[in-house]
Amino acid sequence: MDWITDLLADWYLVTKSLHVISVIAWMAGMFYLPRLYVYHVEQVEPGSATDRMFQTMERRLLRAIINPAMAATWTFGLALVFTPGVVDWSFTWPWVKAGAVLAMSWFHGWLSARRREFAKGTNTRSGRTYRMMNEVPTVLMVIIVFSVITRF
Repeated sequence: MDWITDLLADWYLVTKSLHVISVIAWMAGMFYLPRLYVYHVEQVEPGSATDRMFQTMERRLLRAIINPAMAATWTFGLALVFTPGVVDWSFTWPWVKAGAVLAMSWFHGWLSARRREFAKGTNTRSGRTYRMMNEVPTVLMVIIVFSVITRF
């Protein structure tokens, strides 16, 4: 198993770069999808051509950008966790970050469930709900960034 830790150490900067890139892509989608839901619920007549267009946009955003970006974020993030010397679990910051990443992943699943509701025509949530939920990724991002940078 020494070859794995050597490989992780040798590729640390590449892995870290790919992690940051995938986080940026994931966050872009996590900011945009709830905003699409606001417009969808407030401006679109269910069953209309515009409704179908919004459903297509939401599905493609989720499947082509957000899902792969989350998978890449987790993959490269876990590679960093297993890279020797990167994370010291005796500190608070990695636990805070891990909790916030799990919460972000839950939110991702929540957004996916809402997309399925729009596709079935069963959405019951208001634009106000989606506006409030649109703040969730921002709050989690602040927690994650501060925990990693300040390492409290």
